[in-house]
Amino acid sequence: MVTVKFEQTLNLQDDQKTIKCVVWDLDNTLWHGVLLENDRIVLRDDIVDIIKTLDERGILQSLASKNDDIAVMSKLQELGLRDYFLYPQINWNSKVDSIKNIAKSINISTDTIAFIDDQEFELEEVKFSLPEILCINTANLEGFLDMPVMNPRFITEDAKNRRLMYISDLERQKAESEFVGSSEDFLATLNMHFTISSAQEEDLQRAEELTIRTNQLNTTGYTYSYDELQQFIQSANHKLLIASLEDKYGNYGKIGLALVECQESQWTIKLLLMSCRVMSRGVGTVMLNYIIKLAKENNVRLRAEFLFNNRNRMMFISYKFAGFKEVEKIKDLIILENNLMRIQPCPDYINFEVID
Repeated sequence: MVTVKFEQTLNLQDDQKTIKCVVWDLDNTLWHGVLLENDRIVLRDDIVDIIKTLDERGILQSLASKNDDIAVMSKLQELGLRDYFLYPQINWNSKVDSIKNIAKSINISTDTIAFIDDQEFELEEVKFSLPEILCINTANLEGFLDMPVMNPRFITEDAKNRRLMYISDLERQKAESEFVGSSEDFLATLNMHFTISSAQEEDLQRAEELTIRTNQLNTTGYTYSYDELQQFIQSANHKLLIASLEDKYGNYGKIGLALVECQESQWTIKLLLMSCRVMSRGVGTVMLNYIIKLAKENNVRLRAEFLFNNRNRMMFISYKFAGFKEVEKIKDLIILENNLMRIQPCPDYINFEVID
């Protein structure tokens, strides 16, 4: 038996923060000159390399430019850069509003965004209204790619494909907006295949990334390093479960993680998280009910730890819907327990598979 010694680290995101999205200005930033004054603009010498490197690292990119939308999209298409930018905000609104719209569309918090502009006024306005954003003057881009916040510890396959996954999400959203019928009926058209398996060595980089990046659909905010996660998969006292999802539009990748501490008569869910990209798919409930079923089969009590932050209330509601009740509170840590009497079936619209 392997004994695991570790210290749960709360809210390590502040120390291990990485940028999730870089928002670019265009005129005299991405390119030299002003597009509406001269459409024969020239890209910055290093800009293509920077854009492609960020993309390969799994850092999303968008645009906030006071400009003409049609002219900009045409020029980006001509330059071969159009597809690199998600939810571009090309309008005459304030950069603050544009950045807020980008954050909302991607479903990330503004403190994971970097904003690059050549105008000091625009940078100062964003700093004043959104002080948590990393603001960078275009003149200071040298060494930009070497900044720690631009360098995730691991670059996983999911990270490399992140932009393409978001593009698939755009296709899903378009289909959903045009669909006539209930939400369940639409989900049934996606042909979702949800998989849960015990995490393996090759999953650990992504598992660490999930604990660091996932803030909203995260029950405790605990973060674990690769080495700690490696100890868990070798331990008879823990279950580390990882979930994947795909549908007819493509692969979401590895989007869920659960850590269960297994004592002789009691199991405790130390961490349950789901990627925000699958928030509306109902798979978090499927994973939770799978753990409930396992606990009942092993004839043990099932408890769960929960720590509120400003964003994870939905996960607390998920516990409540699954039949968990609060039994103890230790400072900010809430202890919940499930009586194992009610296990919800997997929705008919999800093809659920467990891989041993």
